[in-house]
Amino acid sequence: MFFGRDHERVLDSTYLSHPQIVGAQLTFTWRELEPERDQYDFDAIREQLTFLQSHGKRLFIQLADVTFSERSPVPEYLLSDPTFHGGAARKYEGAAGAFDGWVARRWDPAVRARFARLLEALAQEFDGLIEGVNLPETAIGFESPAFHPPGFTFDAYAAGVLAILSDARRAFKHSCVIVYANFMPGESLPAVDRGYLRSIYSLAERIGAGVGGPDLLPFRKGQQANSLPLIANRSSGVVAGLAVQDGNLADLDPTTGRPVTVDALYHYAADNLRLDYIFWGGEEPFFTQDILPYLRELSR
Repeated sequence: MFFGRDHERVLDSTYLSHPQIVGAQLTFTWRELEPERDQYDFDAIREQLTFLQSHGKRLFIQLADVTFSERSPVPEYLLSDPTFHGGAARKYEGAAGAFDGWVARRWDPAVRARFARLLEALAQEFDGLIEGVNLPETAIGFESPAFHPPGFTFDAYAAGVLAILSDARRAFKHSCVIVYANFMPGESLPAVDRGYLRSIYSLAERIGAGVGGPDLLPFRKGQQANSLPLIANRSSGVVAGLAVQDGNLADLDPTTGRPVTVDALYHYAADNLRLDYIFWGGEEPFFTQDILPYLRELSR
C-alpha cells in the first residue's frame, strides 16, 4: 500500500491482516531525515520498519526532495549556505507558470553531493532490511525557459537525474532501487525526443536499478507516449513498480465511459506492464470499497 505521509495508516487492522498486501510504501522528506548537516534522524524509519516486520510486512521508502506546497523539502543549511545556490527552487507548471511547490536543485552538483551522502547514510543502516527505496518522479514542470531557475538547463537536469540514480544504486546494493521516471522537462515523446527519458531507462538496466512512476494511468495519452511503453518494453529482470495514487481510480476508461476498475488496473499492470510492484493508494472510498475486496478475492 502507498500511504505516503499518512504513516499512521499502517496501524489499520484491515491492512495488517490482509494476506495479499505485503507491505507499505511510506514517504520521508530529505528535510526531516537530515535536520542538521550530517546529523541524521532515522527514528521514524526504524519505528515503522520494526512495526511492519512484527506483522510480517515489508517497508518501501519513498524519498522526497520535492513538495507541492510552500514547504521546503530540503534541510535548512542548504537554503542558507551560498555553496548550494539556494538549495531548492520554486517549480512552475505550464506556459502560464503556475506555482507548483519546491524541488531540490537536482541539476546542481553541490546539492546532489549532499543527497548522495543521505543515500549513503540510509543504506549503511537499512540496505537489505527494507524492501526498497524509490526516487521521486522526474517530471518537475519548467516547460517554459522563462521560469527556469539559475543554473538550470534541460541537459543539466537530465545529467543530474542520471547521477542521482547511480548514487542510489551504488549506496543500496541489496534493497531494490526504483526511479519514478515518468516525464522529463525539455521533451515530450514521441514528437520531441532528446533521449532524456530513454537514457534513464537504459542506465537503470545497466546498473540493476528499477523503473516506474507515481501514477497507474493506462488511458492517458501522455503516459502512453512516454513512460508506459518504456516500462512495458524493458528487459527481463529490470524491476518495475507503479503507484495507484489519488484520482487514478476516478480516471475514465474510454472503452466503457466509466471510471476504471481495480480489475482493469490490476490486469493492465500484470499483463501489459509485467509490474513487480503495485503500490495501491489509500484514497477512499476506493480503498475500502474496491481495492481491499478485490485483493481478498485474489488470495482465494
